[in-house]
Amino acid sequence: MRTLLILVDGMRPDALKDIKTAQDIIAKSSCAMDAQTVIPSVTLPCHMSLFHSVDPSRHGTTTNTYMPQVRPIRGLCEVLLANKKRSAFFYNWEEIRDLSRPNSLAFSYFCKGRDIGYDKANDMVSAAAIDYLNKDYIDFAFIYMGYTDAAGHGSGWMSSTYMEAIENSWRNINAVVNSLPEDYTVIITADHGGHDRTHGTELPEDMTIPIIIKGEGFEAGKVIENASIKDIAPTIAKLLGAEADEEWEGRSLI
Repeated sequence: MRTLLILVDGMRPDALKDIKTAQDIIAKSSCAMDAQTVIPSVTLPCHMSLFHSVDPSRHGTTTNTYMPQVRPIRGLCEVLLANKKRSAFFYNWEEIRDLSRPNSLAFSYFCKGRDIGYDKANDMVSAAAIDYLNKDYIDFAFIYMGYTDAAGHGSGWMSSTYMEAIENSWRNINAVVNSLPEDYTVIITADHGGHDRTHGTELPEDMTIPIIIKGEGFEAGKVIENASIKDIAPTIAKLLGAEADEEWEGRSLI
């Protein structure tokens, strides 16, 4: 059993109902379309909470500048490494590098979305993941796609440009998922939503995220109740036969 986590930055679940490229995977998955992120609903704090299964008040990163933890809590990659599992990252926003501690990844791929454009950068991280995951054995892979958030800030959440970014993301998601060996469980989620041209508040538009899980043991069409971004790390740990860290606050969705 292997696990792939795909995160589309700033993807609101209510944007997906008109995205045809999303519907096939959603129909074959267990889903929480009303899962909740953490406060502040800002990219790096939300990612830190995803990977460390605690609130920002505990991991200490409350803006998009990483803050070393005063009382360190092991993240998902460190827990997996302790269980002899291999992890890989593919991302186009450089701050993602701080989600794992040095030496905890077997492989990482980065391209700078700010320089080349996040639309192209989404394509590049997806192509890199397809290439690498089909030639080397990785227990846990993480793909980060930044185009949707950039489009939201540039043109507004739910704008035509934002919806084009959602379409781009799901074209890439389908390409990756369709290329994978059959033993992968795939989790697709977001860090936060957004409204107008911003996010970070407690508004439902900012706080509500999708969690979509496709794989063995996850019933097609099942609704996952009361899910949180903090539940993702415990779920992945359990899928890979690792014990969740005792400091983690989330629960496994299995």
